[in-house]
Amino acid sequence: QVQLVESGGGLVQAGGSLRLSCAASGRTLSSYNMGWFRQAPGKEREGVAYISGSGESTKYADSVKGRFTVSKDNAQNTVYLRMNNLKPGDTAVYYCAGDMLEYELEPDYDYWGRGTQVTVSS
Repeated sequence: QVQLVESGGGLVQAGGSLRLSCAASGRTLSSYNMGWFRQAPGKEREGVAYISGSGESTKYADSVKGRFTVSKDNAQNTVYLRMNNLKPGDTAVYYCAGDMLEYELEPDYDYWGRGTQVTVSS
């Protein structure tokens, strides 16, 4: 079992930046592929970033490519999502997810955090 806890969300103006963290406990993250997802009110959950267990492979949704960067510190058992040039359309609850299988941006992960709210004002 892996427990995931997100932090770092908040209110930011358009054009600003935030860094989300996802701290894991229960298992070492080097064995887990990790995804970041977001869900806005009335919309489906959307995969925005993926990083492999080793950290060598990443993938991004087109909507965030060039603005978001996912990284992983296996020694700290933490995954990060750096978000730059934020837009009002990025407003959502952001979740991290983990699995030993490679689901990339598909929401089929076994383990999920409870989410952190990101609000971008115009």
